[in-house]
Amino acid sequence: MADLVSGCQQRWPWIGGDLQTQRDTLMVPRCPADTAQRLLIRAPDGGSLLLKLDLPLLQDPWGWVLLVHGLGGSSDRPGVRRLARLLVLKGFAVWRLNLRGAGEGRSLASGTYAAACNRDLIPVLTALRERARGRPLLGVGLSLGGTVLLNALLEHPGGLDGLACVSSPLDLGACARQIARPRNALYQWHMVRGLIRLALADPQAIAPARVSRLARIATIRDFDALITAPGWGYANVDHYYREASPLGGLCSGASLPPLLLIHALDDPLVPAGSLVALAGQQFENREILLPRWGGHNGFHGAADPPDASWADCHVAEWLARRCRELPAGFL
Repeated sequence: MADLVSGCQQRWPWIGGDLQTQRDTLMVPRCPADTAQRLLIRAPDGGSLLLKLDLPLLQDPWGWVLLVHGLGGSSDRPGVRRLARLLVLKGFAVWRLNLRGAGEGRSLASGTYAAACNRDLIPVLTALRERARGRPLLGVGLSLGGTVLLNALLEHPGGLDGLACVSSPLDLGACARQIARPRNALYQWHMVRGLIRLALADPQAIAPARVSRLARIATIRDFDALITAPGWGYANVDHYYREASPLGGLCSGASLPPLLLIHALDDPLVPAGSLVALAGQQFENREILLPRWGGHNGFHGAADPPDASWADCHVAEWLARRCRELPAGFL
């Protein structure tokens, strides 16, 4: 089911896709001290992935959520922590995952993550399913985090009982071309610099001939061609973009758990065309929201509560509804 959302109003002064996108950078959400429990899950290559667990204080969780950050992010990004806090208040336990090399997990595993990193993600899903102890295990992916989780589910559909994606790229080639547009030069410069720092923090994972070339790359595509594609076994960057884009699997009607896909039509970084096309197809258990505004993972609305965005609230409501819809006796 698709819904072109028109009943929401942008919060002044965050008008337009760019200001919606930048709001949490210009006004960083305040977060309390991080008291999360830590869990290390072994990766197949011998490294480990770091997760942080936020638990509700006064009750047993009625569901568990795996929350995955976007490109250049980590489990400690304010937007990730804000959403986790809202979900905890709703009664969920939240695992905040650091993808390979991200955040505090940089020293725990060699290399960097990719849009399809199933050899890392499927062991995580398996371990968390065991820890959920029969309760629902749901997923939330922000930006590239949604792409990562979609790709994992296309290989392992039983890994989650539902997945919500916010501003997630479904066609990596189209996304790279969009980010490379002149209007997005500042965004791209910022993202590429962050990716270079991430890669150089683990230089032994990079072939020596590539290290000197890192400082000269200028685009996301350049980085993926030099680092991501070879690091994850792809023949070249086009092979990576083709194989790691989940759009084909979604359009083919692959068996997947229920999905919520939220994407703003004014997203300056990830084209909405893939979601618009997908919304025109009839698949069960898929809810697609296409608000006219929201930017890239912004969604700051006039009626938002003080500590949540419009998308945060919709994700929390959808996850709660998904738990209620599960068959009797699931818990």
